[in-house]
Amino acid sequence: MVFCGCAQVIMKKGIIFDIEKYAIHDGPGIRTTIFFKGCPLRCWWCHNPEGQDSKPELIYRKNRCIGCGECVKNCSRVALSQVAQHISINREKCDLCVKCSQICSSDALSIVGKEMTVEEVIKEIEKDMIFYDESDGGVTFSGGEPLQQPSFLSALLDECKERDIHTAVDTCGYASNEIVDRIRGKVDLFLYDIKIMDDAKHRKYTGVSNKLILENFRRLAKNGSNLLVSFAIIPGVNDDEDNITRTANFILSLSNVKNLSLLPYHRAGLEKYKNLNKSYRLDKIRPPSSQKIKLIKEKLEAFGLTVKIGER
Repeated sequence: MVFCGCAQVIMKKGIIFDIEKYAIHDGPGIRTTIFFKGCPLRCWWCHNPEGQDSKPELIYRKNRCIGCGECVKNCSRVALSQVAQHISINREKCDLCVKCSQICSSDALSIVGKEMTVEEVIKEIEKDMIFYDESDGGVTFSGGEPLQQPSFLSALLDECKERDIHTAVDTCGYASNEIVDRIRGKVDLFLYDIKIMDDAKHRKYTGVSNKLILENFRRLAKNGSNLLVSFAIIPGVNDDEDNITRTANFILSLSNVKNLSLLPYHRAGLEKYKNLNKSYRLDKIRPPSSQKIKLIKEKLEAFGLTVKIGER
């Protein structure tokens, strides 16, 4: 195999926290989804909290722990302690030396986030190429936020293009215009998150303004990029009439964007917050009913949008 470029490209590195094989909800066909670590947003409903921090993290799965205490004995930083047959982590002392995860026989302790080269990621992608050919699938770069690692992402996109692999980028759109312009010509499909139209409310629930996000969406649309809007429905946050109407009008203000995917809120990531000792700010919220989602779908379709539920 001839690897595109030179040693400089091959050695370009990034932080990946997961690689999902045979993914069917991250773009067309059967796909490999590459999860980049690091995100500029802190959405209250985020179901991948392990993707927020840009650095590797120690994760503790309490339900797997057998209480042997070997990790505590071997922690040179005294960052671990045993409390009632379970482990407590002092994350200020932990230096991610990985000794505890290596010695843990039950896989209760592990490091989430791994430094990988472009070549290493491409080798994982190549293993699934037969599925792409049979299903018109490809590779989706997700996260976290892939635009947080622009050089790594750009190099991976180049290598995929060399192999004629369909590429999708799942993004919140919060990146500089320069970064977006740098990669847009290499991307076959943007799975673009539109969350909340009101800027103050967007700041409250995500930690950042939506102005750059909406500006980048407009730029991509005007430059002819293939865009599929991802609209996560969060009860009590963005499912009101005003936000739905403003979202539809914004999308339709750009003549070449008509497709939208409704993603009903779920609580699948709740356990991850516990494993990372992070608080979850929407613990009282329950998923929307199927009837509620159906009504929102009908409202959006009435504007002339093509809407799917749970599919991208």
